[in-house]
Amino acid sequence: MPATEIIERTLARGGYRLTAPRRALLEAMQDLDDHFTAEDVVTAAPEVGRATVFRTLRLMQDIGVVCQVVLDDGSVAYRLTSGGHHHHMVCSQCGAVADFTSHDIEDVLQQLADRTGYEIDAHRLEMYGRCPRCRALPDE
Repeated sequence: MPATEIIERTLARGGYRLTAPRRALLEAMQDLDDHFTAEDVVTAAPEVGRATVFRTLRLMQDIGVVCQVVLDDGSVAYRLTSGGHHHHMVCSQCGAVADFTSHDIEDVLQQLADRTGYEIDAHRLEMYGRCPRCRALPDE
C-alpha cells in the first residue's frame, strides 16, 4: 500500500482528512531526502502557505507519521516514519539517520520514573557517531 494511503488512513483514524494542502505537503516530503527541514517543505510546496506547513508537520508528528530528529549540529529535521515509537542514530559525518527501538531503554525510563517520582510523558533519544559507510572510508 502506498505511503499516502497509509497516512490517509492514519489521519482518518485520528478524525482528520487528507486535504489538498496536506496531500501536496505529503507528496513534497516523499520527494525530499531522508530527512528534511520545515524550510525544505516550504520550498518544495510553494502553493501551500507557510503556517499550513508548520501546522501540518505538527499534526503529522502527533499522529506518528513524521518524526523529528535533532541533528549533531543541534538543528531540527523531520522524516517520514512507518510509525511506532523509536529512536535515532545520526551519523556525525554524513548526516544519515537510522531508526532503532530498544525495550532496554523503556526499562531504564521506568526505573528512572520510579526513582524520581516523575511520570514520564515522552522522551527523545538521538545517538551520534559514524555510520558503517563513513567508518569504512579512509581517514583524511
